Amino acid sequence: MRVAVVQLAYGDDEPVERRRERAADLVRAQAGHDLVVLPELWAPGGFAYRDWPDRAEPLAGPTLKVLAAAAQDAGVALHGGSVIERAAEGDDLGAEGRGLWNTSLLLGPDGSLLATYRKVHRFGFGTGEPRLLEAGDAVVAADVPQPASGREPVRLGLATCYDLRFPELFRALLDAGSRVVVVPAAWPAARVAHWTLLGRARAVEDQVFVVACNTAGTHAGHRMGGRSQVVGPSGEVLAEAGEDEQVLSVEIDVEGLDAVRAAFPVLADRRL
Repeated sequence: MRVAVVQLAYGDDEPVERRRERAADLVRAQAGHDLVVLPELWAPGGFAYRDWPDRAEPLAGPTLKVLAAAAQDAGVALHGGSVIERAAEGDDLGAEGRGLWNTSLLLGPDGSLLATYRKVHRFGFGTGEPRLLEAGDAVVAADVPQPASGREPVRLGLATCYDLRFPELFRALLDAGSRVVVVPAAWPAARVAHWTLLGRARAVEDQVFVVACNTAGTHAGHRMGGRSQVVGPSGEVLAEAGEDEQVLSVEIDVEGLDAVRAAFPVLADRRL
């Protein structure tokens, strides 16, 4: 599977509409890949809490439309990062009645919406996401085509940023058949060492590929950590970005995953 990880950089001075256009252009430039991945909340701003209510959109909103067109033009499966999803009129507003979620978008090479994932673990310790957003309550894995290679679809597990600190979610994604777990993020530079360590740990303990796409740049007073990475099932870092905007292009041997698990059959020894 040929994967492109788009570590997008942005600041407060870039209008959201312009950022959507720029991200779509970067996706189109990755034609020839099977899967392209964008960071968490790249359009509304990962730490731009004050702007989230105004920048929230329904699933079928402007971000999805721009991404669907880009995925179709490039002929790639696309993890479009996440948006602040606003509940459509008449829909359930969630357990706390807020009607807003941090929702990831997974699209097929024809621009169709294959899956969505509402972030389960909200970051902020009582402020930020926990105060503004509903928590997701579903483990989401989906089969994604490999349009460039022509191989069989791959089971992708979906997680987002802070989820990386909760290994039980990744165990559940493993049990759902995931062979690759995609983690878009807006992870700050202050804790970027945790980001790289936890990405490797989740890959090793579950014997999966982890595709972790972080944000670069500085916005809402937070310098972002970058250091996007693709990690193999034995913990080897197959590709790693720096601190600035960058695109990683890497081939991952999903077909060889069974051999890795057979050679070191740790998962067969699970008891809990």
